[in-house]
Amino acid sequence: MKLGWEFMGHGESNARYVDAMTPEEERRVIFSTFDRIEKYTGTRPRGWLSPGVRMTWHTLDFFAEAGCDYFCDFINDDQPYLMDAGGKGMVSIPYSSEINDLSAFLQYNRTAEEFETMIRRQFDVLYREGEESGRVMAICLHPFLIGVPHRIDALDSALEYICGHEGLWRATGSEIVDHYRAATT
Repeated sequence: MKLGWEFMGHGESNARYVDAMTPEEERRVIFSTFDRIEKYTGTRPRGWLSPGVRMTWHTLDFFAEAGCDYFCDFINDDQPYLMDAGGKGMVSIPYSSEINDLSAFLQYNRTAEEFETMIRRQFDVLYREGEESGRVMAICLHPFLIGVPHRIDALDSALEYICGHEGLWRATGSEIVDHYRAATT
């Protein structure tokens, strides 16, 4: 909070997937998560990433009801797009299943150096494509993985490389949504 970072909903536990819940329980978890974050930060979250990136046919409607503006559960594009959720336009913001330390280290057994290379290559392609139309690059990190001493320098190096480029915008989810809505209305 001291850094002014944006908080978003991510469930009560990353081990409890909403697609294994009844609709009533899923709704309760979504509202409980938003309410708890608002209570402790003073700001109601605008975004959500489901535990395990798993949803149900009801999830978007519950997001709309809870006041959510965007979600990150779809990994199918490098640009935001609008979806109708409960009669409310909700924005899907890109999320990455591969530029993600969890899958890189635990699933694919990548080294820190390989993960750094993956981040740089992802950035290079999106930066080139971004000359025509903006792109969103999510780097999905978990402190217990990337934050260990033998990996953190690789992340620092990748971020230094990325931030050395002109025209880069380091944005929160809410900033992306606000910009997207302004540009498409």
